Amino acid sequence: MAIPWMRTGELRDLASYPVWLRQIVADVRERRDAVAGHPLFRQMRDAVLPARATASFFIRVWPVIDQFPQYMGRNLAKLGFGEPGHDLARAFLTRNVRVEQSHADYWVAWAEASAVPRDALLAGSAAAASAALSHWCWYVCDRGTLAEALAATNYAIEGVTGEWAQLVCSSDRYAASLPEEKRRAGMRWLRAHARYDDGHPWEALEIVAALLGAQPGPRDREAVHTAVRRSYDYMRITLDDCLAAEGELPAPAPVARERAA
Repeated sequence: MAIPWMRTGELRDLASYPVWLRQIVADVRERRDAVAGHPLFRQMRDAVLPARATASFFIRVWPVIDQFPQYMGRNLAKLGFGEPGHDLARAFLTRNVRVEQSHADYWVAWAEASAVPRDALLAGSAAAASAALSHWCWYVCDRGTLAEALAATNYAIEGVTGEWAQLVCSSDRYAASLPEEKRRAGMRWLRAHARYDDGHPWEALEIVAALLGAQPGPRDREAVHTAVRRSYDYMRITLDDCLAAEGELPAPAPVARERAA
């Protein structure tokens, strides 16, 4: 029988969580940092990210943005009455599904401000890396335990997204690079995720601890560790591929190049 756990310290203080969960966070820190400080986001911050890589980023990450409320819906279907952590999870998921739906609209506005049209987002990408991250998120939320799924999506992906959004917003150069008439709407997604007081990832971590208790078995610990690790790895793979991509939007026609010459 699982040993119950309930947080007594501050929500955003890692010392408030069980030792086994703190160890997982420490073990995956290098992978998390590889995403949070990825060259794509450093180039974006400095307003030097090439147009093709910019288009690839918006198009290839869009499926996860679009489907994130559905991931949470799959997790709502796993809830039972009176089970440890389930009341916390129910309140968290029902409160945030609508928030994530509005974030999809913000992403579209950001893409359009970055010269990536809505039709390009909806058309998608044929690149395998474009599907890998969204397929993983769907799989873990559909087939994984509640603890695995929340750790993979609401903790790992939401948490590191807040970090890279803060990086991009750490300079005014990126915002200034967007067209003035589209700047406010175009920055809404980034600024919503760059808030230093965002508690969603911490709430998800608390729920994972409440679900599995103070001393879960090796199998449960390893499942959570693997889920978090895979989310970071799939995110990094997607970002690497965006920088290496030939691009998602058609290149200028030869006639246009000749005229420019």
